[in-house]
Amino acid sequence: MRPSPIRCGANCSGSVSARLALTALCLTLGACAGVDSSGELTTVASVDLSRYAGTWYEIARLPMWFQRHCVDSKAMYSSRPDGTVGVHNECVTDTGKVDKAEGVATVVDAKTNARLTVVFDNWFARLFGSSREGNYWILDLDPEYRTALVGTPDRRFLWILSRTPQLDEATYRRLVERARQLGYPVADLIKARRPAFS
Repeated sequence: MRPSPIRCGANCSGSVSARLALTALCLTLGACAGVDSSGELTTVASVDLSRYAGTWYEIARLPMWFQRHCVDSKAMYSSRPDGTVGVHNECVTDTGKVDKAEGVATVVDAKTNARLTVVFDNWFARLFGSSREGNYWILDLDPEYRTALVGTPDRRFLWILSRTPQLDEATYRRLVERARQLGYPVADLIKARRPAFS
């Protein structure tokens, strides 16, 4: 909803700087139209976890301490007999070292399978503090399970994922726009340093 215009009659007084400040405020509010950065985060309606299993390549992410040296990351998910999801993450660092992390994801919204929590058993646990548990919400998923947008409900962490190491620019822009609409700070996205775009 746009703010209603402020009308001044002939007797209206005010400095030029005050009017410029008001104009800047209105432009800022207008630029935020359609962005929800405080409300409930919307996930996809349904996820088939057996189809979601497999390898996903990180195309872009928001800055985060525990991935600060990663230049090329991927995640492998596998269905487990107890209904949880096995997680194996790999990160190639800027020195060429490969860091690995093992974890388990548990569905917390069985109605959609789109909201999970992940617990890692090693250095990745630093992301989640003492609880070692982090949110993994699937925010966008194409019908063929080729691309995904994954984030946390506090909007601090976000990943754009693809089944392939490269992603076409149009699809990337669509996912960025979706993230922007959900209130994520997309201007801060960091792209993987591998050739990520075809």
